[in-house]
Amino acid sequence: MTKDAAPDATGQVIVDLDGVPMLAHSKQQDATATWKKTFSHHPLMTFVDHGSDGSGEPVAGLLRLGNAGSKTAADHIITARLALAQLPKKYQRGRRTLLRTDSGDDTHEFVTWLAQQDRWLSYLVGMTITEQIHQAVLKVPPAAWTATVEPQGEIRGGAWIAELDGDVLKGWPKGMRLVVRKERPPPGAQLRFTDAEELRLTAFATNAPIAALELRHRQRARAEDRIRNARATGLRNLPLHKAAQNQIWLEIMPIALDLLAWMPMLALTGETRRREPRCLRLRLFFAAAQLVTTARRRHLKFAHHWPWTDVITSAIERLDALPNPG
Repeated sequence: MTKDAAPDATGQVIVDLDGVPMLAHSKQQDATATWKKTFSHHPLMTFVDHGSDGSGEPVAGLLRLGNAGSKTAADHIITARLALAQLPKKYQRGRRTLLRTDSGDDTHEFVTWLAQQDRWLSYLVGMTITEQIHQAVLKVPPAAWTATVEPQGEIRGGAWIAELDGDVLKGWPKGMRLVVRKERPPPGAQLRFTDAEELRLTAFATNAPIAALELRHRQRARAEDRIRNARATGLRNLPLHKAAQNQIWLEIMPIALDLLAWMPMLALTGETRRREPRCLRLRLFFAAAQLVTTARRRHLKFAHHWPWTDVITSAIERLDALPNPG
């Protein structure tokens, strides 16, 4: 794991928590039956979000039973502590660090733990739309709804947000704010019982100022991209039998993800920086080259016909230009 996590454009380090179901052989230790009638493990992973200009690096992973709840508060607390320990000291406490996760049955316990910490961390936690929240949404006057925005600042059509207060916040930690979003569902999507007026309802809890947080809550979907990259780098399945051995695998795999997160940030530019592992392997890592020794010097020569030779050589030049960290 790395201690070089970088803040985003606003100066915050955003840490995403998400579970990763992994199919496994039934004889593997801690692989258990799931409601999908499969055998699997269910590790909980954390990623630092590098934003739209880069990938995200893993900072902690907790190997769990296959039937572990996707939103078990105790596991979230353990994993959050492990993730914070991997950040630079100045980001281990204070509002400059934002913990972000989606909703679950134990959201109340996890939010209470976050609010009780002396670290004063920011949090952005998805909320399940309960009947109480649903009724509170129906009472929000039309003038209280505000249009949401896109990353570039333009208005996002068909989506609005409002902040709830009153009885719906009773029993929740002091200082918590509850924000609900309503939006037109995508074509073909079915409405749920918790939706209203043919609009999809979602909610999140936070202790930070509301400005731009709704956008950040939607950007939590980047965690799914990080998980897809992790699956392509060794997290698709756990290859060993013992749980302790697989926990070691869960520690080794993020090293490869760290390299795939920081190499594009340091060496690549533009759209190439956002390429996923499969694409990087095909275009960069598997490029044909020849190591030639001339005048007691070694030269790495790439094939001129390879379409991405210029990208590779430019990346090497940028890495050579970086100062020596040692």
